[in-house]
Amino acid sequence: MTRAANRPVSRPGEPTWEIAELFPEQGGWTEEQYLALKTRRLVEYDDGMIEVLPLPTKTHQLLLVFVFEALKSFVSARGLGGVVLPAPYRVRIRPGKYREPDVIYMTAEQDAGAGEDFTDTAEIVVEVVSPDDPERDYSRKRREYASAAIPEYWIVDKQQREVLVLRLENGHYVEHGRFGPGQRATSHRLQGLEIAVDDVMAQGT
Repeated sequence: MTRAANRPVSRPGEPTWEIAELFPEQGGWTEEQYLALKTRRLVEYDDGMIEVLPLPTKTHQLLLVFVFEALKSFVSARGLGGVVLPAPYRVRIRPGKYREPDVIYMTAEQDAGAGEDFTDTAEIVVEVVSPDDPERDYSRKRREYASAAIPEYWIVDKQQREVLVLRLENGHYVEHGRFGPGQRATSHRLQGLEIAVDDVMAQGT
């Protein structure tokens, strides 16, 4: 792709248009180009479109790490095998659509079938709600993770001070539990896993 003849060279304070033009236009990205994109930002892919997510806040990261460590400790203590990973490891919802959950748990069998860049399946995915667009986690990703047949989806919402745990039933998510202050969020798939909501919400500001 070449720079348009009438576009000036980037000036101080402007985006670096020349670098942007090295990449495909929106709608023209291939899966291979997306997977080859190396960045510290969370970047998701939807049928040729690139979605660059907002930089996570410190509170978002503290919530993510707390849930990640609690889940990892439970899996390790029970000798369940498999792997627990934080973002930005990718889940391929279907060919042409990728998401980067905040936390993923894959069983040993699922992990054995996963690639270096992405997995086609997981046992549990967790999203920490971003205040800029809660609908993304509550609605769009709920539909997408269900379509990928992921058995359990956790939504951690600092603003609402609750943890919503969804289980897959007949291709759709139903509520396993909506857990608030003073309660312990439990898993449907991992019997015995409990995380105190108060401890989760104590993370960050």
